[in-house]
Amino acid sequence: MAAQILITGHGLLADFVYDQLSRHHLVERQSELEQVPEETELALVLHDSWYPSAHQEAEEKFRTGGIPWLRGFVSFGEGIIGPFVRPHTPGCSRCADFRRMIAGPDRQKMWDFQMRMASEESERQDAWASRTGLSYLAALIGNEVQRVLKSGPSLLEERVFITNLRTLTNSSHLFLPDPLCPNCSALPVDTAELAQIKLESSPKMNGSGYRCRSIDELKAVLVKDYLDYRTGVMNGKMQDVRLPFADVLMNMPLFEGDEGVAGRSHSYEMSELTAILEGLERYCGIEPRGKRKIVRDSYDHLKNHALNPTRVGLHEKDQYAKPHFPFKPFHPYEPMNWVWGYSFLQERPILIPELLAYYSLGYREGIVYETSNGCALGGSMEEAIFHGIMEVVERDSFLLTWYARLPLPRLDLRSANDKELQLMVDRIQEVAGYDLHFYNSTMEHGIPSVWAVAKNRKSTGVNLICAAGASLDPVGAVKSTIYELAGMMFRDDQKLEENRQKYEKMLEDSFAVRTMEDHGMLYGLREAEERLSFLLDENLPLRTFAEEFKPAPKNTDLKDDLQEILQTFRDLNLEVIVVDQSTPITKRNGLFCVKVLIPGMLPMTFGHHLTRVNGLERVLDVPMKLGFMKQPLSYEQLNPYPHPFP
Repeated sequence: MAAQILITGHGLLADFVYDQLSRHHLVERQSELEQVPEETELALVLHDSWYPSAHQEAEEKFRTGGIPWLRGFVSFGEGIIGPFVRPHTPGCSRCADFRRMIAGPDRQKMWDFQMRMASEESERQDAWASRTGLSYLAALIGNEVQRVLKSGPSLLEERVFITNLRTLTNSSHLFLPDPLCPNCSALPVDTAELAQIKLESSPKMNGSGYRCRSIDELKAVLVKDYLDYRTGVMNGKMQDVRLPFADVLMNMPLFEGDEGVAGRSHSYEMSELTAILEGLERYCGIEPRGKRKIVRDSYDHLKNHALNPTRVGLHEKDQYAKPHFPFKPFHPYEPMNWVWGYSFLQERPILIPELLAYYSLGYREGIVYETSNGCALGGSMEEAIFHGIMEVVERDSFLLTWYARLPLPRLDLRSANDKELQLMVDRIQEVAGYDLHFYNSTMEHGIPSVWAVAKNRKSTGVNLICAAGASLDPVGAVKSTIYELAGMMFRDDQKLEENRQKYEKMLEDSFAVRTMEDHGMLYGLREAEERLSFLLDENLPLRTFAEEFKPAPKNTDLKDDLQEILQTFRDLNLEVIVVDQSTPITKRNGLFCVKVLIPGMLPMTFGHHLTRVNGLERVLDVPMKLGFMKQPLSYEQLNPYPHPFP
């Protein structure tokens, strides 16, 4: 029996497709979408230009009627076919347009253009919509319809075909459904029940390391699903061949602008995959995209099951009072948005201010500056939590060292007896011209942490580069820190010389340090080196890894490592809180993303005016616990200069 097809739309494309399909099928033609016949098995929405309002109307009517549909149209000299939309399935026409616009170079202009077009009803034809081009598009659409009617899978589910109407060349592009799409998203409501975390077995790869899934295992899906220059979550890449190791920069387009992420390893292929994972972590941390937040209330009303924001450190009162300061003081009686997290210390879900659980870049109701600190991606929930904790520990140890000016023990990297590490050190020295200085910055919890300084041997260029790392394996912490240092070499040498006066002013006025880049550039000046004299004392003896670090645990399951770490924090009365930031676009490939908060630990901030130590007494007490001081410090004794973390 012939299928019943509905074609709605006007113009030559609709005419051509109607002529083609009506020879073999029952086809009803409507210029505008009116009443949908009950017998309709498939609908087509076809125009010679782009009509966002017609596509939105189709989404509403066909989704309600349970009818699959396909669209075809012309936009700026390109024929767009797809997606094939199935009712009650994520991945609609709005998602496709959203990805296509965000990945494009003029996203804000295109968004404004779409809004204007959505209100237009007059017929129009794209200037490049020739009869030849439209006939070609009609043939492609007809072939896809035949495939679907034969019960075959559509080639256009979560995908669009783009045809250059001048050359008739085709390209196929995967798009991922927008988790926040008002048409097709089916996100669950954020509840305490969904925030529960029960640790499960997460065997390590080959029984060692701190990953449960290899990048080789993910290789097949990372590029295919997440990198596409027209519709991807990431839409471009570049190899930086100047650097000592393989460095790949990936571009993640956002509506407000582009976000760069990087991967570094010994091969460009591995670095590309690492950069994609870094981008996915950033994507998940920007805003809630895995659950629909519904809790809005004051802390006063929620305090029996909510985190007190003052525990994570606030900005100074005089900073809040300054004109145009992007954050406002915390008032417990003012309502704010909350999301659910899980406290391992209390062993129960608790509410976290949304702008502590996600980025809070100075808008809406932010009370403090919160970055990606503690965000991590993993092949299991346990893996993600483990690495989120490591990042919090790494940043805390770096900042505590800086504020208390701790004279840390110097490490002899050769004593690690690791051939790969020594080759990495040699390459940095011989290719980049930097000497590496590493220090043991492990704090009272005992998780191995390192503070690193790369010192330029040349008379020009950035003088000092600082970084940090943390891992149960101290050698692994050192290697990851070297990758971070290498990624910043040569990058800013010219910028430093061209803007030297700007950075010299920051030596005199710390509050002129406003951005992440400013922190690193300030300590690129040789005049700033004296501020690290508490570390850079080459007369101090070198210490071996065996002298400074205990042997790493021999667990073969990440769950066991994680449980031991959590017990250590319980013993110190430090609360580990985890917010599940995973989204449908990561879960499709078994990837989890979390935000780890450990109230009391020092959070990384950028811009000296956004420093957060007020209320965090561990910066005063831990130096004495470690034997560096005879008594607790006072806030007035803390290092007043901007930190050098770039």
